[in-house]
Amino acid sequence: MSGLANGRRPRTGHDWKLLKEACTALLPRLPELVDQHLRQLGEHSSVYGSVLPYDVQWREAEEAMRIGIEAISAPRASPRRDLEYAEEAGRRRAQQGLPLDLLVHSYRNAGYLVWDSLLEGTAGKDPEKLAVLMRSATMVWSAVDAQAAVASDAYRATELELRRRTDEQLQALLDALLEGRSAPGLAARAAAGLDLPEHGPYAVIVLRAERRDGREAFHRQIQRAGFRFVWRMRTDCEVGVVALGADEGLDGLARLLDGRCPGPGGISPVVAGLAELGHARRLAELALRTCPPDATGIVRLDQRMPTALVVCQPELAGRLVSEVLGEVLALEPADRAVLLETLDAWLACEGSAGRAAGRLYCHRNTVFNRLRRLEQLTARSLARPRDLVEVSLAVEAHRLTQRQVTH
Repeated sequence: MSGLANGRRPRTGHDWKLLKEACTALLPRLPELVDQHLRQLGEHSSVYGSVLPYDVQWREAEEAMRIGIEAISAPRASPRRDLEYAEEAGRRRAQQGLPLDLLVHSYRNAGYLVWDSLLEGTAGKDPEKLAVLMRSATMVWSAVDAQAAVASDAYRATELELRRRTDEQLQALLDALLEGRSAPGLAARAAAGLDLPEHGPYAVIVLRAERRDGREAFHRQIQRAGFRFVWRMRTDCEVGVVALGADEGLDGLARLLDGRCPGPGGISPVVAGLAELGHARRLAELALRTCPPDATGIVRLDQRMPTALVVCQPELAGRLVSEVLGEVLALEPADRAVLLETLDAWLACEGSAGRAAGRLYCHRNTVFNRLRRLEQLTARSLARPRDLVEVSLAVEAHRLTQRQVTH
């Protein structure tokens, strides 16, 4: 698990010679020390045994402790094999999943065992060697600290790299689902990696990428019981996958996002599981396409169906605008704007001329006169449902076209 190293050599050649003799005399006892080391580690935590088989632990501990003991009395210019081994061990333990605190504990435990064994072997036979060891104590324990530090640094670096690779793998799985790829076990792997249910109600949110202010803050604000969010940044948009709770639906999601999420954005209809995220993402993008560039709200596709139909068929939408609104659009801009504004107000007021007049600050007869003129110019009657649908869709298509041209 660990070993010792030389941080500072004894001051005299005589001291170095005596220390080397003490270390050499300890090497035959190494198997006994390794057994004791692993026994104490197992008593400290059962995790050691779950990470590696006993024979592998024994072999690696024996090598580490032998390298450490030899390094104590190695010449000053010798390569620091102990630190090289500590770096390798730190990487291995991170890959194997041993907690960092247990890695550091193993170094401390091995250090105590070797130090105590050196003292015991020397004290009973040669007080002069004991004095040399005591003069070397600071050097030895500094070496143990250095080795533990090197192993810890390598552990943290490896852990970060493993986490980055895991994140990239999970992002790749999520991207595959959002792109609608079909592969055996894809949804199941993504569910396990993202800790999400494979089946259940999901929705997808797509946000336009230009609005970045407060992005991290809004991510924190919309975390709430009943919803689980996974966000994915893309070049031109930000995509959110939402696992809906059993008691939550699109109404609750829209209320949660309202005022907290930087729009514009689109929300898909509910789909039945991770395998349908690609379809949901396309529908959420369609909802977003119904938003004007200066919009700040989040819209639901199920509440924007007429506009979505227009967006999906730009060529037909252009023909509809030309055939229905041709004469209206030929008017002077101010005159045209008054007619379209009156139609908007009348539609928003559910066909009430009186309420529309209040909104427009004019007499209700003025509203009637403007609507009749609009009927004459379009050759459609607003009292006939089919004609009203055509006029409404034509106006929406015209606005979308104007937004694209303006922006």
